[in-house]
Amino acid sequence: MCFSLQGTPHDTGLKMSQLYPINNYWEQARTLYAPFECTTTMKAGSSDVYEHEIPGGQYTNLHFQAYSLGLAHQWPSIKKAYAQANRLLGDIVKVTPSSKVVGDLAQFMVQNNLDEESLLEKAEELNFPSSVVEYFEGLIGQPPGGFPEPLRTKVLKGKPSTNGRAGESLPPLDFHKLKRELIEKHGKYHISELDVLSAAQYPKVFDEYMDFKRLYGNVSSLPTRNYLTGPEVGEEIKADIEPGKSLHIMLKAVGAPNADHKREMFFELNGQPRSVFVEDKKATAKEGAGHAGSSKSRERADPSNKKLVGAPMPGSIVGVKVKDGQEVKKGQPLLVLSAMKMETVVAAPADGKVKRIIAKQGDSMTAGDLLVEME
Repeated sequence: MCFSLQGTPHDTGLKMSQLYPINNYWEQARTLYAPFECTTTMKAGSSDVYEHEIPGGQYTNLHFQAYSLGLAHQWPSIKKAYAQANRLLGDIVKVTPSSKVVGDLAQFMVQNNLDEESLLEKAEELNFPSSVVEYFEGLIGQPPGGFPEPLRTKVLKGKPSTNGRAGESLPPLDFHKLKRELIEKHGKYHISELDVLSAAQYPKVFDEYMDFKRLYGNVSSLPTRNYLTGPEVGEEIKADIEPGKSLHIMLKAVGAPNADHKREMFFELNGQPRSVFVEDKKATAKEGAGHAGSSKSRERADPSNKKLVGAPMPGSIVGVKVKDGQEVKKGQPLLVLSAMKMETVVAAPADGKVKRIIAKQGDSMTAGDLLVEME
């Protein structure tokens, strides 16, 4: 109401900055009654949308991303950073995928304790998320007001960019050839026209999806809550796997973790007893000092030592671009870090040689973990 009356004869004169803490307080209080409410993240309208301008469809996704990256307690800071990121990017129209660019930059800023001023000051040294770099390359189009300078030049670090329509720079695509390649690569599964389009637009995501399907099968028939959190002991799940064919699964008991951090799960499948060993990721992460899938603590990068390249944010290593002893130029990609659909290319801070690569593909890292030592 206060925002809607601003600039009118009925302006309240209240400062919005003094109302936000009250709003945050009641958002937290509302969570106490969550069991009796709907499952959406945002329980009611909030006036600070006029400040952060996060699109409604992105709000819950961004909150879930923040939770998964360990930033849930900094949600108010992420909303504030979203407004700053939007200004830094040129106050752009926020639709998919441009809104994701703003969200990625906002989380990057909070994770690395950056505000507008410090980000502009350190831009040439920072490893920005891939979506932000691609935005400045012009790969999703041109913002109405043009790209902001000198930030664009600092982010690109000499990379080429396009000022025309993004699609004009793409080579023609042979969909029939792509389908044949997908059938050869994923021959076990039927490749539909939808699969071909998905692979054409998001090749890496599609490969990850097929790898998951190969490992676990088609899990789309599982209820969403059970897929995300698992069933409670004594709870029965019904999964319709094809017309007239259903699976009835009941979890009966959960064993204690063994030396390999695996628990034996006892259940019934259509009335028949079964058991399977499942990794207890919480136990693994606890022993690994917060590094899921690791049983040892990792080396940390000293921010004051430019020879030690650390992880700018938590995530998994999805690509190693260099080898030990390789000569590299400033800005050359060293590794690719991925977390919650947000990829970050970690680049060489200066010309030099790769002395030691600490991280390997598949490793889970937290912010500040040592990735590469340079000389």
